[in-house]
Amino acid sequence: MNLKKEIKFFFIKHFLTFSTYYILNLYAKTIRLRFENKDVIKNHLENNGRVIMALWHQRFFAGLDSPRRFKKTIGVMISRSRDGNFVANIAERLGWIPVRGSSSRGGKEALKKMTDSVIKNQIAGHIVDGPTGPPHVIKPGLISMAQQSGAAICPTYVFYENAWTFNSWDRFMVPKPFSRVVVRFGPLESISEKMDSEEFERIRRDIEQKMIEGHEKGDQEVSSSHTSK
Repeated sequence: MNLKKEIKFFFIKHFLTFSTYYILNLYAKTIRLRFENKDVIKNHLENNGRVIMALWHQRFFAGLDSPRRFKKTIGVMISRSRDGNFVANIAERLGWIPVRGSSSRGGKEALKKMTDSVIKNQIAGHIVDGPTGPPHVIKPGLISMAQQSGAAICPTYVFYENAWTFNSWDRFMVPKPFSRVVVRFGPLESISEKMDSEEFERIRRDIEQKMIEGHEKGDQEVSSSHTSK
């Protein structure tokens, strides 16, 4: 059984990763991707600020092209599982800096590496409810990372005109070829370096609620636009 697993992961690392990367590149060219309010982040970075883009796990697929769009390498936390190795290898080819760990495995070490990555590279993407949920619940690592790095948090909203929805814990979504995808960057949220536990939780819930409401509103906009065509 172990030998079979080793063969499986050898195949994934040396063959499947390479082919998946090129398939994703070709597939990405079919998507009509539009970024809204990108200058919010661009201007902040040009003024030597730091930014953490906060995304739901359900919709991170649309953000794969972000390093090329911002012309920067961007840190992102990916689990230490062997399946995570596959994701990390592809992410690295796409211009991301994989930081291995999660809230349930190697969390403190990964949070420190992510913080260091934000300080060094100015920008990171953080999947705030991953890797196993519950969905649409922001974990405290986002706020801690912003505190320790001096970065602003940018709630990042992703809307799909037409998508496949998988039967996973978060109802993971992948846009269908030739469909429209909108990535909208919300106003930056400045985080105080020092706060008590009540303020910390209030800010976490406030950003969480903004992301929930922002996605609900954007989904309705994209759905209405698609229906009216």
